[in-house]
Amino acid sequence: MEVKSIFISGVGGQGTILAGKVITTALVNLGYDVKMSEVHGMAQRGGSVITQIRYGGKVYSPLIEKGRADVLLAFEKLEAARYVEYLSPEGTAIVNDLEVPPASVLVGREEYPSDIVERLKEGIKKLIVVDAVGIAKECGEVRAQNMVLVGVLAGALNWPKEALVQVIREVVPPKYADVNVEAFERGWAIVAPLSRS
Repeated sequence: MEVKSIFISGVGGQGTILAGKVITTALVNLGYDVKMSEVHGMAQRGGSVITQIRYGGKVYSPLIEKGRADVLLAFEKLEAARYVEYLSPEGTAIVNDLEVPPASVLVGREEYPSDIVERLKEGIKKLIVVDAVGIAKECGEVRAQNMVLVGVLAGALNWPKEALVQVIREVVPPKYADVNVEAFERGWAIVAPLSRS
């Protein structure tokens, strides 16, 4: 069973840790050997957060070398640009169409780049840009944007939808479970037809 690598990048407070937990739990339940590594930025909210997940028949390390990730799942556009070098030439980038200005931008030292998506398109064969915030708001909970992105990932990799829905219901507090499942399914529906064509 081939080993696959998923590099998740985001900003503190976006739910990347929960997303990583849902993904790894589902993969374990599906019978894969899974290794995960998390690195939290300096600030709990606003600092960079990265999660590296590798899964397959037998995985010896969670760490992904530059240029080797099958998927870059970016919860924010600048985080996509920051870690795009980890994506393999044949890999897929899933990018939340969201700007979270870092401290350097907020204090006026730097400007937020306006052409990130255009630059990503130049270097990435498979780029999926998602309005995860808009979809999450339509579902009734903006914080569910993480599950929209997990849904896109699951659809793109052709994972069985039910396996992830089951884990979401297990790990998300019951009063938020339905909206998170809806957000996941909306994300999954974006790419699932493409992955089957």
